[in-house]
Amino acid sequence: MSTPAQMAEVKPPTLKTVPKELEKHGDRRTDNYFWLRDRSNPEVISYLDAENKYTEAQMGDTKALQEQIYKEIVGRIQEDDTSAPVKHGEYYYFTRTMKGKQYPVYLRRKGASGPEEVLLDGNVLAAGQKYFQVGAFSVSPNQKLLAYGTDTSGDETFTVHVKDLATGQPLPDQIRNAYYSVEWAADNKTLFYNVLNESKRPYKVFRHALGSAAADVEVFHEADERFEVAISKTRSRAYLLIDCDSQTTSEVWYLPADQADGKFTRLYERIQDVEYQVSDHGGNWYVRTSEGAKTFRLMQAPIAHPEARKEIIPARKDVTLEDVDTYADHLVVTERAQGLPRLLVRRFSDGQEHLVAMPEPDYTVKGGGGFEYDTPVLRFNYTSLVTPPSIFDYDMNLRQRTLVKQQAVLGGFKPENYVSERIMGKASDGTLIPISVVSRKGLVKDGSNPCLLYGYGAYGISSDPTFSAERISLLDRGFVYAIAHIRGGGDLGKPWHEAGRMLNKQHTFTDFIAAAQMLIARRYTQPKKLGILGGSAGGLLMGAVVNLRPDLFGAVVAKVPFVDLISTMMDASLPLTVGEYEEWGNPEDPKYYSYMRTYSPYDNVERQAYPNMLVTAGLNDPRVSYWEPAKWVAKLRTMKKGNNLLLLKTNMGAGHFGASGRYERFKDTAFDYAFLLKALDVSGQTASK
Repeated sequence: MSTPAQMAEVKPPTLKTVPKELEKHGDRRTDNYFWLRDRSNPEVISYLDAENKYTEAQMGDTKALQEQIYKEIVGRIQEDDTSAPVKHGEYYYFTRTMKGKQYPVYLRRKGASGPEEVLLDGNVLAAGQKYFQVGAFSVSPNQKLLAYGTDTSGDETFTVHVKDLATGQPLPDQIRNAYYSVEWAADNKTLFYNVLNESKRPYKVFRHALGSAAADVEVFHEADERFEVAISKTRSRAYLLIDCDSQTTSEVWYLPADQADGKFTRLYERIQDVEYQVSDHGGNWYVRTSEGAKTFRLMQAPIAHPEARKEIIPARKDVTLEDVDTYADHLVVTERAQGLPRLLVRRFSDGQEHLVAMPEPDYTVKGGGGFEYDTPVLRFNYTSLVTPPSIFDYDMNLRQRTLVKQQAVLGGFKPENYVSERIMGKASDGTLIPISVVSRKGLVKDGSNPCLLYGYGAYGISSDPTFSAERISLLDRGFVYAIAHIRGGGDLGKPWHEAGRMLNKQHTFTDFIAAAQMLIARRYTQPKKLGILGGSAGGLLMGAVVNLRPDLFGAVVAKVPFVDLISTMMDASLPLTVGEYEEWGNPEDPKYYSYMRTYSPYDNVERQAYPNMLVTAGLNDPRVSYWEPAKWVAKLRTMKKGNNLLLLKTNMGAGHFGASGRYERFKDTAFDYAFLLKALDVSGQTASK
């Protein structure tokens, strides 16, 4: 395998410049590649195709390595596998994957040992499609009908179908331009669903009566472009909920599920910068709210008189209340303390409460699995950097857990061969930044090891430590894998998010740089052996840090990166833009424009040496338009010094989340890993088991 310096003598694509002058608040920018936004222009598609061919040529010497890594990944998975069954009334629902098949089959059986029924076969539905995804999957209360959404382009616009599960035949009802949420009323004949506007914002909820020739009825319209709407149902199945959420504010409307033709009632009027979430139990709402509590508190309110609230769990400075769920005799609260999620269980009948014990010091746990309400059993998912995804059923009365299923990892994987730890880096303002690290046991910290550092840091989303069977292909080649728990994410609770958004966004980038410096200082790695990875808003992170410290990294993988920040945020017609104002700021305001101007990756490309870079895009991506990574790469080509790799790989038939079939996703991962090995000059040989 050749190094970047020995790469093939293939010329990168050339792209014409069409200068477009952009002016705002007295600041002038020249965008030479603004014209790439016009996908109807044949030159745009030709350019993307040319970049794909160039990338393929530059990676030609890694074909054998890609195939080797792909076989390793496939060799670790249980290709013929069945998910843990989820009980819903008399039935158990589950999925099955089969060797050689890209998509799961959706099944159920009546009782614990009844015959299996095939509900959907994703492989049949996907036949002839370049892309396929099932979105909504909602079974009617009597379990005789199934409503499900399908997307065949990757643009996250779904068509909802209804299937008669008794006959196996589809009903003529079809709902187009739908989004992810579909729910049934209790009458088994009325569906509620959300739809998209022209900018791909879910903004309305409609009611559909099966078999009716009448037009569907609009039951809710959210006019504020900062907000998105979704339809859901409480665990008790008693209420339908319309959740209206912006980045910082929320509002809930409810309707008894047995009143399909009724009107939704607003629970609490929205208050700017107040978020709340509800669950019902015994005539009461349980309301998780940020009103008067940045880290959230829990309130109880009678459904008949929701204004009569009382506090159940107060706000705590160092603990963020992240989620609330109610069962017939138990309240389950997900909290985050010291960067780790935890499950608090309180019994309604006597008020006793306890934390569910976890076996490792650095882990990820998520409760709320399953449909059942009248049960003492909490299903939760558990994983860590060394523990494969595991599903437990936890008896909340007996405080006993049962392992239902753990992801099988074949190919000789032994958890004891790997070690995880959590270290701390110090940001430029003195804040301590947690870093989760995993490597093979016995790693020598002499600075020679290759390392991949992952970061995201936006929207209050936590980058929790999870297991990846694919990642073993890196660890077994001597890699250290690390996660930087940087501000902007929710890793240390809501205040952590607040400290890395809007006019605090630079903290996200300097935190990530501090994490990289700590890994180098502790001699896990060195700059030329350090690769970094981020996608979407994490791709913006990649762009920002390579502009600031290109010398600190040897390779960058930027997946569908949000790098053209200012131009995107100034175009309210684009998907998601207006809703993003509360995360990044509105550039119509000079103070936010000026601040964005300091870090927008596309606008801050400099004439300097950049690391080896692999940038990906999706032609049908509704979240980060393909032209953002394409423009970024084109500008980098004209500005960067040196001969380091700069590759653009566009999936011409998918969107934000890449290939939909599991084997195609494995090939994409093998490609990314081969790029890292090549760019960091790492041997393709694996360590002995």
